[in-house]
Amino acid sequence: MGKKFRDYDPNQLMLLPPSLNEWLPDNHLANFVSDVVDHMDISVITKQYEQELRGFPPYHPAMLLKVLIYAYCTGVYSSRKIAKACQDVVAFRVLSANQFPDFRTISDSRKRHLGTFKELFLEVVKIAQHAGMVKLGHVALDGSKIRANASKHKAMSYDRMKQQEQRLRQEIAELTQQAERTDRSEDKKYGNTMGDELPEELTRRESRLAKIQEAMAALEQEAKEEMEQQQQKEQQDKKDDDDPTNQTGVKKRGRPRKESHPAGVPRDKAQRNFTDPESRIMKSKDGFIQAYNVQSVVDEAYQIIVATDVTDHTNDHGVLRTMVEMTEENAKAAIGKISCDAGYFAADDVTWLQEKEIDPYIATGRQKHNEVPESPRGRIPKHYTVKQRMARKLKTKKGHAVYARRKVIVEPVYGQIKGCRGFDRFSLRGLEKVKGEWSLVAMCHNLLKIFKYGHTSWATC
Repeated sequence: MGKKFRDYDPNQLMLLPPSLNEWLPDNHLANFVSDVVDHMDISVITKQYEQELRGFPPYHPAMLLKVLIYAYCTGVYSSRKIAKACQDVVAFRVLSANQFPDFRTISDSRKRHLGTFKELFLEVVKIAQHAGMVKLGHVALDGSKIRANASKHKAMSYDRMKQQEQRLRQEIAELTQQAERTDRSEDKKYGNTMGDELPEELTRRESRLAKIQEAMAALEQEAKEEMEQQQQKEQQDKKDDDDPTNQTGVKKRGRPRKESHPAGVPRDKAQRNFTDPESRIMKSKDGFIQAYNVQSVVDEAYQIIVATDVTDHTNDHGVLRTMVEMTEENAKAAIGKISCDAGYFAADDVTWLQEKEIDPYIATGRQKHNEVPESPRGRIPKHYTVKQRMARKLKTKKGHAVYARRKVIVEPVYGQIKGCRGFDRFSLRGLEKVKGEWSLVAMCHNLLKIFKYGHTSWATC
């Protein structure tokens, strides 16, 4: 007797149409995303459509938002791949309710609501906080380089721009003279002809020259602003030295810093990218890349991102205060402890944190791998500077233990986003657009944490 198989007939008709709710299990991520979006206040998005009554009825914003969030949660970032998934992947078809928006609609929706993603990120942080997943007892701040949607080979240094400008000007002059000679020759041979169109080569070189001149002007403006900031800082330092109430009573000494180039003039190595001018060449573990610097404050309890931002600075210096203020504003609560690597250390920032009654643990320099520092003994010498006190604090058993938690709080978050979900390059260009997209990425990270650890309690918030 032959083996009996279950009935299989692809052409079998169904007596009743199936429900989309039956296509996925109840605890599926797509159902969770759908429920969260249904609880969100997306009136900011819907109002934009209500003001325009012309044209064919658009896709519902809630549907597009659910599809986009689920795509970013599962590592699908291309609008074309998202559109294809709405036809091929069951979870996407459930969220889109068997509607098939094309890739242009998805891409335009993402660009149109970039500002709203920041508000939705904040709403998800509040959901996590009400679910008991944000404590702010210990937070860690760290940055990571995310590739821009531009090649570093499309960048050019200021020195190279000057050389190219001179070469292009010379070539344009030669082509112009050649065109005039040709016109005179043809006029003699054919009489009055049109002959007033620019040669294709001349047009191409002129557009390239215009781009280079635009980039040079931008670099020169940045150098001018940097010079003005430096002058303001020097004036403030001089004012502090002359202030009789100066607590240290010590004036700054030393020779003035020698400038390797005139003030207000860009350095020869200053670079600008023609594809995405607001991105910068930054050093990463993969070498030098065209990138943006993303910043995230992560809570220790469940690795929830409570504050995030994107900068075009190549290092992390000077962002600590902004991120701390943003964290306390988002969570409407005070931070207990904060830990950061050496890139964030500044004596003024440490003093500022202590005045806010936040306990800082910030490295003052690089530490060798697996190095366990000796725990200091005795009282802290009175003559120690802020930096020396912080270095000593991190050498104590408590300080070393607290700072050691930093790498298991914030670094895995970037590993999950970049390594597990494959978000290592922005899809959009320009700092403001990149900030909106990163807010969407951070929001999806938080939603995945809520889904994994607190999905049973969030709905009661």
